[in-house]
Amino acid sequence: MHHQNSVWEQTELEGLVLAENGLSEVSEQIGRLKRLRMLDLGHNKLTRLPESLADIEGLSDFLYLHDNRLAALPLSLGKLTKLRYLNISENIFEVFPECVSSMSSLIELRVSDNCLPSLPDSIGRLSGLRELHLRNNKLTSLPETLGMLLELRQIDLRGNSLTHLPAGIAALPRLEKLDLRWVETLIPPVWIRDLEARGCLIYR
Repeated sequence: MHHQNSVWEQTELEGLVLAENGLSEVSEQIGRLKRLRMLDLGHNKLTRLPESLADIEGLSDFLYLHDNRLAALPLSLGKLTKLRYLNISENIFEVFPECVSSMSSLIELRVSDNCLPSLPDSIGRLSGLRELHLRNNKLTSLPETLGMLLELRQIDLRGNSLTHLPAGIAALPRLEKLDLRWVETLIPPVWIRDLEARGCLIYR
C-alpha cells in the first residue's frame, strides 16, 4: 500500500475516495488533510476510525462510512460541525454514536441497516436536518425531541419494530414523506390523517 502512505502528504486535497479498498484501518495521518471537504471510506472493513479525523474541521460536503464494521465513532468527531451529509448505514451500531448529535450542520443522516434499539434525545439538536434514514434497525420508539427537527422533509422508518411514534412528528411543518412500510407493530396514531390531509406522503 505504498501509494496510501503518499496520500497523507497531499495536504491540498479537497476530496478523497478510499472506497472498496479492503481497508481494515485508516492512518492517524489522515488528520493532516486539513482541506478535505469530501471523504469516502465506504465499502471497507473498518472496525474503528482514527481520532485525528476530527482534525479535519472543514469537512463539509460528505463523510461516507457505510458498509463497514463500525460499532462506535470517536467522540471527537463531534467537532465536525460543518459536515452536511453523513452515511453510517450498514455497520454494526447498537448504540447511536453521541458525537453525531454535535454535527450541527447535518442536512442528511443515513443510519440504515444497523442494530439500534433507540435514538438519544440529543438528536433534537440537529436543527437543520432534512432527511433521516433509519431503515432496518431495532427501534421500538423514537424520542419526543424528533419534534424539534423543524426542517425535516423525509423520515424513513421501514423495517423497525415501532410501537409508538412521538406526536411531535404531526407538527413538523415541512414533512413531505414518512415511510412506515414493514413496520408490523404500530397502531397508526390518529394524527397520521392530519399529516396526510396536508399533503405528506405516508407509506405503510
